[in-house]
Amino acid sequence: MRVDIWSDISCPWCFIGKARFKTALAAFPHKGDVKVVHRSFELDPQLNDVRPTTGAAHARKYGLTPAQARAAEENLADIARREGLEYLVDFRDHGNTFDLHRLLHLAADHGLQDELLSLVYEGNFATERSVYDSDYQVELAVRAGLDEAEVRTVLADKQAYAHQVRQDEAEAARLGATGVPFFVIDGKFGVSGAQPAEVFSEALQRAWADREPTLTVLGGTSPAGCDVNGACDVQPV
Repeated sequence: MRVDIWSDISCPWCFIGKARFKTALAAFPHKGDVKVVHRSFELDPQLNDVRPTTGAAHARKYGLTPAQARAAEENLADIARREGLEYLVDFRDHGNTFDLHRLLHLAADHGLQDELLSLVYEGNFATERSVYDSDYQVELAVRAGLDEAEVRTVLADKQAYAHQVRQDEAEAARLGATGVPFFVIDGKFGVSGAQPAEVFSEALQRAWADREPTLTVLGGTSPAGCDVNGACDVQPV
């Protein structure tokens, strides 16, 4: 069974949603048969520079007072910590995530996508460093297990894995996903947002049950035929 997860590195709810889904998956009896694929989604694709997300800017974006914006960030931090995540309340850099998504596709080719995504989330929300700094991106990718020279080559070539990122975004648009995180389980069940782990557990169970349909036998319980012992039903002439 396959689970596709659309997310963006700059999204705190994606960070939290990943942890909640991980909790649900860990308790799922068939977790060994589940393949998780992280898909690209840019929340601010037009952004060309890196900006510190100040409290004032955050307040303007959401129509809040600075005090309300700070309280909202504190609330997010509390929610993240309840999921076992480190979360710094001070506002972080905000920038274009396209290169990070390209690196995540590189990591997928090496079976290291989940490891890199976890490190990038932690770097963005739990440290004072900027994940938009290319040297830090290389450092995180190497920590995930990727080869440094290959990482630098991909970062230098803006076309490397660009098509894969655009394909993910086109698929999200086709599915009607306008925000993240967005989960698609076995191509049949969609879950929008960082839902509680219980919701993900239910979705996993329903998707698993749906892939094993109950057989309906037609024509009665004793049809003419032969059994595994070679005994055949005798029909009157």
